[in-house]
Amino acid sequence: MRMPATTFYTADMVRDLIQEDRAWPRYETVHGELLVTPAPRPWHQELAGRLLVALMEYVRQQPAIRAHVLMAPADISFGADSLVQPDVFVVPVEQARTLEWSGITRLVLAVEILSPSSLRADRFTKRRLYQEWGVECYWIIDADREQAEVWTPDAIAPAVERDALRWHPDGATMPFILSLDELFRPI
Repeated sequence: MRMPATTFYTADMVRDLIQEDRAWPRYETVHGELLVTPAPRPWHQELAGRLLVALMEYVRQQPAIRAHVLMAPADISFGADSLVQPDVFVVPVEQARTLEWSGITRLVLAVEILSPSSLRADRFTKRRLYQEWGVECYWIIDADREQAEVWTPDAIAPAVERDALRWHPDGATMPFILSLDELFRPI
């Protein structure tokens, strides 16, 4: 049985929990709720790496979208009571060039890869935060089912993709398309 939270965590409190040069466990807070997850499985990291490489290549080929791709660990704050670390994410290049997490205030694309310990946080808690903050596109990658949920700010239900991930940001001359067969291919 879950117990109600007794402490309201701020982004600064979570930063204090994170010791220097220590990435795990991952500490996040959304509207004061502390989210703690252990190190991800190797398959999770493989998928994050594949997405990072594919998105970086796409962004390099589409300079007009003026974006940059990053990955966790990160320190993305949406107000004093929220600090998240998306697995992979795309930000405006001008914000990335500040070289400071505090300079990143807008996510163009956020990607979370489900882990057994992150199902609730990724599907509900963080998804709602990303929608509230107008993240244009949010992908939830379900490796066990080999599918993805695609969320937009106004969506009340996800679009479930079983074929390919697609993303066509403003200014792009062609969409990003990554086959899920390619994403989920064996090592």
